[in-house]
Amino acid sequence: MGERRSRYTRALVLALTNLVALGCLVWTLRDAHLGELKDDLATMNWGWVAVAVVADIAVYFWHGLRWTLLLRPVVRVRYLDAVRSIYVGLFANEILPLRAGELLRCYLLGRLASLPISVSVASAVIERVFDGIWLCACLVVTLQFVSLPRRLHFLVDGAYVLSVTVLAGAVVVGWALFQRFRNRAATVPGEGWRHQLAVLMDDLGLIGHSRYLVVAFFQSLPYLLLQVIPIWATFRGYGFDLSIGAAFALMVLLRLGSAVPQAPGNLGLFQFLTKECLERIFNVVPDEAARFSLVLWGVVTLPLLIGGFIAADFTGAHLGDLRQAAKQEVIDARRATEV
Repeated sequence: MGERRSRYTRALVLALTNLVALGCLVWTLRDAHLGELKDDLATMNWGWVAVAVVADIAVYFWHGLRWTLLLRPVVRVRYLDAVRSIYVGLFANEILPLRAGELLRCYLLGRLASLPISVSVASAVIERVFDGIWLCACLVVTLQFVSLPRRLHFLVDGAYVLSVTVLAGAVVVGWALFQRFRNRAATVPGEGWRHQLAVLMDDLGLIGHSRYLVVAFFQSLPYLLLQVIPIWATFRGYGFDLSIGAAFALMVLLRLGSAVPQAPGNLGLFQFLTKECLERIFNVVPDEAARFSLVLWGVVTLPLLIGGFIAADFTGAHLGDLRQAAKQEVIDARRATEV
């Protein structure tokens, strides 16, 4: 009964997020004069678009470096395995709902590096806590220089929720990371949930008492700032004379928007936030802002789809099979804790 109710809840959330995404997309493009998009593409500076694509790829290679360093005290993860897992997860996020790729990338790296999924998931949570801390700091900087229109104030409200969530996550993760290391797994025999928990706590203790944790934290800032370059380069390629500060503000708002459940590929909300930011804050002509939202989405999304497809192909398994295997491993781990 509980499982059926959970399935209905997921279906309802999925339906609502897709309806909201569709509404945002229709609203954004209602007066976009899409017939002019062909001319826009014909007159773009594709050299700047190439810069945007390369910079977007570099973001996730940097992410792979951060992930390997974070896990270094536990296991020496191959750099290319981390990058491959990230791209498969990104690919899943672009075509599957509700950011299913986060779990999938953790499962895949665990499989490639012989790492318990609980540890890889915990490392991903640590990454998100780091990202949340820096994102909140970047929002504070942004609000010193731009005034958000009223219809975007929900992002500030969301930032307060994010701040509380990040703080709670930091407390929980910090407690696990900075406990005195005890080598619990050596004293807990067997393969039951107590042994799995002991392994997890030992591994978190290794991470928490390693200098690599601090390095990974400070690497999270350039990881965030690198995401400004694809937006700014696309500005230049499209012909917008907007500063890198404007690209920074748009990046922050888009990252805040991506924190909520939404349709695959961030489609809908991405276009809405881009248009509203450009039109209401930087006085871009509304129809040009709407068409640019499609161009920017394509520039940052198509490379992920291509790279993710290639990475998924190298795994030798279908994305659906990987997703099902990841879900089953989580279910098995949960059942083990109930024994």
